[in-house]
Amino acid sequence: MYTAKENRYETMKYKRCGKSGLLLPAVSLGFWHNFGDTGNYPNMVEMCTTAFDNGITHFDLANNYGPGVGAAEENFGRIFREYLLPYRDEIIVSTKAGYNMWPGPYGDHGSRKYLIASLDQSLKRMGLDYVDIFYHHRPDPDTPMEETMVALADIVRSGKALYVGLSNYDGVRMEQAARILDDLHVPFIINQNRYNILDRTIEKNGLKETSRSLGKGIICFSPLEQGILTDRYFNGIPADSRVKTDGRFLKEDQISKEKIDKLKKMNDIAFSRGQTLAEMAIAWCLKDESITSVIIGASKTSQILDNIKAIGNTVFTDDELKAIDELS
Repeated sequence: MYTAKENRYETMKYKRCGKSGLLLPAVSLGFWHNFGDTGNYPNMVEMCTTAFDNGITHFDLANNYGPGVGAAEENFGRIFREYLLPYRDEIIVSTKAGYNMWPGPYGDHGSRKYLIASLDQSLKRMGLDYVDIFYHHRPDPDTPMEETMVALADIVRSGKALYVGLSNYDGVRMEQAARILDDLHVPFIINQNRYNILDRTIEKNGLKETSRSLGKGIICFSPLEQGILTDRYFNGIPADSRVKTDGRFLKEDQISKEKIDKLKKMNDIAFSRGQTLAEMAIAWCLKDESITSVIIGASKTSQILDNIKAIGNTVFTDDELKAIDELS
């Protein structure tokens, strides 16, 4: 019988999600890769309970996370039922729909048909009555934005989600969507986008500035650029690395000698701060008040414990930031 640690909220930091009333932990746990059919269930349990015991209250999923599609939600549902059910009111569960999920014309993109059906399936897989945040996972240029946003509004009104979010939208699309959602009085509170030292896209496409001006939170995925922003590849590519075992999203040609040489210099900056490269990369994201949380991926509990150390030092000097920018 699992009992959460009594001191679980003592060290984690919580940040307000834009101008909303919702607080998220500075570090959230993502279920993208390591909670599917190929995962080890006792290890999944240990990661979830370790996260919660250390103040990570937010678990981030999507309908297609696996492998295979839906498997991460199914495994989370089992973990939730067997271990976390007594703590439901202390937990934020988010899921998404927007990518291909089932065959035929109704299992993808942003139609009302797809979004509502997908969330119903997600709730069934997880054994939940509602999710705390439901995201549209990507813009759909072929569906009127009003249709997608009204579907999100009706999902909230139905009680199946408390808040809505958008993912992978740029600043222009996000502002258009926000205007519709605000007119419908929908609690749209957050954007989920890739952001890290090596990928500054949200600084260039208007998303970061627009989110700040509209009072919406930003939660970053891939803060470690799928493990590149660690010391894992300094001496070659390990046999058990994502490059070797998966290769769909991180490929060997992305890890060049030139990049590793720069990362080693970045590691020297981290060392001078008393951090590992991974800790510094997470701290770099969290240094900005407009960033609500970062989503970490993990394959073992030690990675979770190492990553949350980053919240202890998120202040950078101008010289440190300049040196990081030059290397990235």
